[in-house]
Amino acid sequence: MKAAGTLGAVVRAEGGAVPDSPFGPSFSMLRPVRGGNAFEETIEHILQTIKLGIFAPSEKLPPERELAEQLGVSRATLRDALGELQSAGYLEVQRGRYGGTYVSTATVQRTPDNSPLDPAEVEDVLLFRSIIEPAAAVLAAKADLSAAARQHLQVCLSEVSASPAEGYRPRDARFHIAIAELSGSASLVSAVAETRARLNDLLDRIPLLATNLDHANEQHVEIADAILRGDAPAAERAAVEHLEGTASLLRGFLA
Repeated sequence: MKAAGTLGAVVRAEGGAVPDSPFGPSFSMLRPVRGGNAFEETIEHILQTIKLGIFAPSEKLPPERELAEQLGVSRATLRDALGELQSAGYLEVQRGRYGGTYVSTATVQRTPDNSPLDPAEVEDVLLFRSIIEPAAAVLAAKADLSAAARQHLQVCLSEVSASPAEGYRPRDARFHIAIAELSGSASLVSAVAETRARLNDLLDRIPLLATNLDHANEQHVEIADAILRGDAPAAERAAVEHLEGTASLLRGFLA
């Protein structure tokens, strides 16, 4: 796959987060659980961040105290959830100076769902995505972006551009979520992430095509370039074209 040009030159700092940045790996994603199923929802929220690439393989999770506060659960509940995810192979604990809980480098393979698809549900996902993601790109381009925000987008672009095929989709999701993060709307971040989770269920049913991934990387650069230079119309056009390509593939393979 092709490199991302000058935008791909930024390297992620040790520990995974951009230095002095509010855009850490869990920005706007780990929101408080809602009620009586604290353990189950904690599992759900953490798994979503892993599957969407918010926490990448070998990346260290925030400290227990911080995670528990973000999720609105007790540390005991969090420890139970982390222990189960470790047993399931999603997390691993490292000891020593840089010890902590890390996302497993031996990523758990998702089993594609081969159950019949409802065409209306597929179109609903694609339609909603076509509304919220171009809007996120427009808002990001119009925002007064800090240096940290710009670097966050560049890092996510660099990572998806350099990703091998087997690790592409989580990093692709991370790039798209980063655009929503730059919009400044936590609700939009949540909507993009949830829609991406639904989209990934569809993408898991179709093959990864090298030519398509190269084209997608080129389009990612166009979107990021437009956002970073503050060109909202260009960001919207590039986002719409990119999403239409993905929609065409899904309709072609899943029809």
